[in-house]
Amino acid sequence: MLSLPAAQNRVLANGALLAALLIHNLTYPLSAAAGVWPAIFYGFYASIFVIATWALTTLKPLRALMAFTGLIVLLAGLLNSYAPTNLTALAVYLSSIAYHLGMIIVLAHYTFAARTVMTDVLLSATSLYLVLGSGFAAVLAFIEWCAPGSFVASSGTTIDWQQMVYFSYVTLTTLGYGDITPVGFYAQSFVTFEAIGGTLYTVILLSRLVGLHASRVPQSDN
Repeated sequence: MLSLPAAQNRVLANGALLAALLIHNLTYPLSAAAGVWPAIFYGFYASIFVIATWALTTLKPLRALMAFTGLIVLLAGLLNSYAPTNLTALAVYLSSIAYHLGMIIVLAHYTFAARTVMTDVLLSATSLYLVLGSGFAAVLAFIEWCAPGSFVASSGTTIDWQQMVYFSYVTLTTLGYGDITPVGFYAQSFVTFEAIGGTLYTVILLSRLVGLHASRVPQSDN
């Protein structure tokens, strides 16, 4: 994905990002696997937002910040996979929060600053929704790190950050399977915020896209 002005290249860039996010969301269990798989996963994860930022914005400070954050994500992820400690887990959560926040800024600006509804904007909006879900997963994992027991699994198993990714998307889409329950004060407040935010995002986005489309439709005289 290169930062090129042509409409076709913008569609390709956003399409590639969306595909990368889908792959990430399907393969995140590899971060807990043995052997080389965690290195492959974190190498992929730490590069997709960096490449997307270079493709979707020309702001050099933001590009540099995302490149630095991506590097921290990679190092923290590798350390937590091969030499896990309480501090390496914290590094993964905090760096992931910053990493996602940067990507949210890029995609939100790209999506809501658009003046016409094009394919690249729809792809960007979809990617933003997925990034919100995985970003909240890092926030919820950080809450569990700060206050162990904030989330309880019905099976009684210990909840790790990989399960938080699953739980975050269940919350964002308001599915609510009930197999993981937030019991801590901060856990409940952030989960509620995510559920409301996911619903409002859909409403605001649809209103924005419909408004842009309506503004392009010629009004007939009565």
